[in-house]
Amino acid sequence: MYFGSDNQAGVSAAIMQALVEANQGIAAAYSDDEWTHRARAAIADWFECDADVHFVSTGTAANCLALACSLEPWQIALCHGQAHIINDELTAPEFFTGGARLLGLDAQAPKLSAITLAHTLSQGSAHPPHNAEPAVLSLTQLTESGQVYSLEELRELTDIAHQYGLIVHMDGARFTNALVSLDCSPAEMTWRVGIDVLSLGATKNGAMTAEAVIFFKPSLAKKFVHMRKRSGHLLSKSRWISAQFLAWLKNDHWRELALHANQQARQLSAGIAEHPKCRIVWPTQGNEVFAVMPKAFIQSLRDQGGIFYEWTPSFVPAEQRVREHEAMVRLVCSFQTKPCEVVQFIDALHRT
Repeated sequence: MYFGSDNQAGVSAAIMQALVEANQGIAAAYSDDEWTHRARAAIADWFECDADVHFVSTGTAANCLALACSLEPWQIALCHGQAHIINDELTAPEFFTGGARLLGLDAQAPKLSAITLAHTLSQGSAHPPHNAEPAVLSLTQLTESGQVYSLEELRELTDIAHQYGLIVHMDGARFTNALVSLDCSPAEMTWRVGIDVLSLGATKNGAMTAEAVIFFKPSLAKKFVHMRKRSGHLLSKSRWISAQFLAWLKNDHWRELALHANQQARQLSAGIAEHPKCRIVWPTQGNEVFAVMPKAFIQSLRDQGGIFYEWTPSFVPAEQRVREHEAMVRLVCSFQTKPCEVVQFIDALHRT
């Protein structure tokens, strides 16, 4: 019963086969191979625009290089108070940007609100150059609480950010899980609602290690190739990332993988919600389930083979306060989650 993280899943058979097929003969290095040229074009076509696409091997590199291309060291990037870039990437954003500051907002809410963003930006920089000024808004889709920003919410947030001259970045580590949840196109969830640069993750959705930085605003990409090289993230054998993306996109394989993960999460969520001593914290909109349950249940489930994480108690709505004998848990489904694992977990829970 593996619900620890989608990072713990293996590699899709189709993507693994693509790697085997790419392992034939000699290919040009440093992103000048045929796989990389085709993958960059395929992703631009997927987004229905002339996007500038570049590949890296980790989500942290994708996020931090995107930020570094979008603001100066003396500026600020605004994000949700529980965003991955501010809580789970050490000081990599500060390192890559040369010292730019991150400011977290709405940490006790599942999503960043337009009201909070507008209020924060309306305060301005009272005493330049003594005060750092916001230059980037970073939004995570899915959010750290497994929630999806609607297209209307994204448009409202990007409109406010652009009104104040900010660049809008999207952390799309679970981009495709959000995409199938909204049942919209990649273009509709990005540049058509005002996203300027995207960190697109495939690793959590069936790839081995495949991340892309996609610039919808070409002027932002000018420094990228130099910063990627300077930071040690230019792979010499670039075809291995590109081959993964080509297989991931082919015949909408990404959709098949994400749909399965989301469907299993909904089944798991529904089963947990049926237990009178458990409650779901936020609606299950992607492939993550957040629940509150008695601590004794957690140990019992682990004793029966359940693998999942306890989560941050402070990051819970006030009306769902975690009591002393309870804990909050996160369970994540992936393309490899078996329906029988979900059934087994729910049965184990209801026997507890």
